[in-house]
Amino acid sequence: MEYLTAADIDAVQSISAVPTILRVVAETTGLGFVCIARVTGDSWTTCAVLDRVGFGLQPGDALDVATTLCDQVRADDALIVIDQASEDPVYRTHPTPKQYGFESYISVPVYRSNGDFFGTLCGLDRRPAQLSDPRILDTLKLFAELISRQLEDESRMSASETALLNERESSELREQFIAVLGHDLRTPLSSILTGAELLQRLPLEPKALSIVERIKRSGRRMSSLVDDVVDFTRGRMGGGIALDAGDTTELGQHLRHVVAELTDVHAGRAIVSDIALDDMVFCDPKRIAQMLSNLLVNALTHGAQDQPVQVVARSEDGGIFLSVTNAGMPIGPEKMAQLFQPFRRGTNASTSGGLGLGLYIASEIARSHGGTLSVTSTEDATTFSFALPKPARE
Repeated sequence: MEYLTAADIDAVQSISAVPTILRVVAETTGLGFVCIARVTGDSWTTCAVLDRVGFGLQPGDALDVATTLCDQVRADDALIVIDQASEDPVYRTHPTPKQYGFESYISVPVYRSNGDFFGTLCGLDRRPAQLSDPRILDTLKLFAELISRQLEDESRMSASETALLNERESSELREQFIAVLGHDLRTPLSSILTGAELLQRLPLEPKALSIVERIKRSGRRMSSLVDDVVDFTRGRMGGGIALDAGDTTELGQHLRHVVAELTDVHAGRAIVSDIALDDMVFCDPKRIAQMLSNLLVNALTHGAQDQPVQVVARSEDGGIFLSVTNAGMPIGPEKMAQLFQPFRRGTNASTSGGLGLGLYIASEIARSHGGTLSVTSTEDATTFSFALPKPARE
C-alpha cells in the first residue's frame, strides 16, 4: 500500500516551474481549475493548485479518492479527457461530473523516474472545452513528463543534501572527539615528562639515564603530535589557530631554543642559523617557534642528509622574516600544489613518525598572524619563507 507523505507535497511545491506550468495549462485549455494531485490507492491530495473558478481546494487539501476520476487514471494507467460531460456517452451518467459540477475535464498521469505512479496533472471547468485536440493532449503529456523529471531531480537533491548533512555531522563529531582526546592526553603526557625530569636528577647508571632520555624524547614527540592534532581540529572546526599575540623581544630566544632542541634530537645533522630578532615585534612567539619547529623538522626529514639546513630570522621594518632552506630533490609541481594540505606526507615521511600536519599547521599559524608562508624549490635548494608585515596601529 502506498502512503502519502508531506514530502510528496513539498517535492512538488519546491519545483519552481510548477506555477508556470499550471498557468500555461489553464491558458492552453481554458480550464478554470488546474492542479497537480498526489494519488494513491486510498488518497487524493492536492500538491499545487491554480483555481480561477472558486473550486475551493488549496495545496494539502484532500478528496475521497473513490469519488475522483484520477483513481480511474491510476487504475487504468491512462489519461481521461472529457470535452462535455453532459454529452459524453461514457460520463453523462457518471456520478463524478455531477458531484463536482464540471463539464470539461482532463487528467494526465504523472510518474516517478522508476515508473511508479505518482499522481495526475488534472483540470476541470463548469463549461465545455475542446480538450481532445491532439495539440492540447501533447502539451499536457509533455508537462506531465517535465513534472516527473523535476520530481526526480528534487529527490536526488534532497538525498544529496541529507547525505551531506549526515557527513557534516559525523565529521564534526569526529573532530570534537579528537579535540577531547587530545586535551585528555595532555595530563598523562605531562606526568610522564615530569617524572622523566625527576629521574634525571637521581644518581642513575649511564644505561638507566639513556633510557630516561629516550622516554623524554618520546614524551616530547607525543606531546608535539597531540598539539598538532588539537590545532588541526580547532582549525577544521572554524576556530583557527589560537594566538596570544603581543609586543615581544623574546621571539629570537624562542627560535634559538627550537634550533638547539632539534640539533640535539637530530644528532649528526647540521643546522646553520642566523637569528637576529632582538627588536620589538608583534606576534605570538610560541606559535612562531612552533612554525619554525614544523618547518625545520620537514627540512631535516626530506632534505639531503649530508647537507646543512639553514635558518634565517630577522626583523624587517617592524615585521618578521623567517626562512628554512634545505638541499635535496626539488618538489614537483603536483606535490607543490598540495603541500599545505593536511595529511600530505613526502616520500621520507615513514621515518619521521609524523601525521602529515606540520606544514598545514605552519601555514595556519602564518594565516592567523596575517602573514604569508610560501615555498620555492629548485635543483639547488628548497626554501620555506614566512613574512609578517608590521601591524597597522590605530
